[in-house]
Formats: sequence, structure tokens, C-alpha cells
Amino acid sequence: MSNKGGARIVVDDDDEHVSPTDLSELLADGTKESHDRAENCSFVKDFLRGRIKRELFKRGTAALYFVYTVMEEEMEKNKDHPHVAPIYFPVELHRSEALARDLEYFYGDDWENQISLSAGTKPYVDRIREVGQKDPVLLVAHSYTRYMGDLSGGQILKKVAQRALKLPSTGEGVNFYQFEGIHSHRGFKQLYRSRMNELDLDMETKLRIVEESNRAFGFNMMVFSELEEIGKSIQEEVQEPGLGHSHAEVMQGGDINKCPYYAAKMAAGGNPTYALQLATTLVRYPPCQVLLAAWVALLAGFTAWYIF
Repeated sequence: MSNKGGARIVVDDDDEHVSPTDLSELLADGTKESHDRAENCSFVKDFLRGRIKRELFKRGTAALYFVYTVMEEEMEKNKDHPHVAPIYFPVELHRSEALARDLEYFYGDDWENQISLSAGTKPYVDRIREVGQKDPVLLVAHSYTRYMGDLSGGQILKKVAQRALKLPSTGEGVNFYQFEGIHSHRGFKQLYRSRMNELDLDMETKLRIVEESNRAFGFNMMVFSELEEIGKSIQEEVQEPGLGHSHAEVMQGGDINKCPYYAAKMAAGGNPTYALQLATTLVRYPPCQVLLAAWVALLAGFTAWYIF
């Protein structure tokens, strides 16, 4: 693994020793409410259930392309900035080229002339451009919020999209989720947090980064809301409605102990009884495995990068 394509970086997989005043810890605590709001977006919930309209997925990919293009341009311009250089990993993290390949798959060779910056995405792009030009330290917030989230839940989200949209198993259309330059997601996230925690920042600046990270979540939710509204006017049928049993069917007359979502949540909280019940439920209801995987992706994508 290399920083700026230079010397190989050795990652220590041992647990990190962190302080409550470390930037990673401040971000974890300071963005919890934003995570909760993001989890409850209808677009996110539908995606994780495999209820994806192909047109919305294409538009979402285009939105990501504009966001990552501007973010990576600004990171490149500021790669020698003392607060950007330590977390600048273009080989390992950059997504714009992968997104371009996905857009070419969906739209064809003329994809650049078929997409445009939407009204819901423009404020996000404008803000990243602004901080890159006027306050580069805040790029730390945007880089961390996007890349660490992508690394955490990306592989499961990729599988959900492939199944729901009937995409090729060879990866076309979901290149965005494949970080070919990273061999250990867990190890890389540890490295990234360590580099971030070592930045020479006073508390005021750290809190500004937390505030900017919450702002980034807000911009993402604006994009989701726009896609939800567009989806209301698209008559296209959902590609893969109802992967497996419905929630009501699994509940079997309202018994919460038969619900895999509830069991998974309780098991994640360390309750061994529900861990056993979760395993039993999955054995009894194999079709629920995809839905549970989506639930895990939701948990991973918005919270797990602080844990692993």
C-alpha cells in the first residue's frame, strides 16, 4: 500500500490506542445523529432491500461521479497541504475513474454528453470546491466521510446492486465499489484514522471538521431526496421487488423474536440469546439472508468504519 504512489506502507493490524480528543473519536461521536438520519432515508432503505430502479441507480452513479471528481481534483491541488498530504491516497482511494467506467457501461461511449450536474448535487459539489480553494483542512471531513463509508459497506452494497439490477458478476456497473488497490479494508481504515489523528490540529479546527462532516451528510441526504422525488415520476418497475419473504411473513403473526432485523440488532449489541436466535432464523428462512445482508450493509456503511 502506498501514499501518493510512493514507498510501501506497512499497516499494523493491532487495535489502535485512541483518545477521546482524537479526531476519529470526535467524528464518531459528533456525527451519530447524521448517521441515524441517513439510515432512515427512503432511498437508502429501498436500495438496501434491493428495490432499485435502474434509472435511479444510473442517476445516483452520475451524482457520485460529479462529487468524487471535484473532491479528487481539490485533493490533488492541495496534496502538499500539511493537513491533506498525510491522508492523500490517490492509488488506493480515488473513485472518479471507476465511476466513469460504470457510467460508460450504463450510458455507452457517449456517456459524458448524457449526464449533467443535478440541482440536488450542485450544492455538494460547490461546497467541496469552496473548501478546497479557501479552507483545505475541511477536505479532511469530506474525504473521510465518503471514502471510509465506501470501504465499510461497499462490498455488500455491490452484491445487492448486482442482484437487484441483474448486473454481470464480472463487475460491470459496480466498479465504484471495488478498491483494487487495497488488500485489507480493515487495515487501511486503521492506517487512515491513524494518519488523521496525527494531524497537527487544535480543538477548534477538529470541531470545524466534525461540523463539516455533518454538513457532508446533509448534502448526501439532499441527493437522496432528489432521487426519491425523481423516482416518483418514473414508471419503470423495480428490478427485483421483495427479495425473499416479506417482513410481515417473517414476523409470523407479530412475534418480534422471529424478526431477523430485530435479532440482528440485538445480537450486534452483544446479546448472546439473540445471536443464537438470529442464526436459527436464517436457517429457517434462507431467503432472508439477502435482506439481512442489506441490513448489515446499512449498519456497516454508516457506523462500522469507526469500529473496525
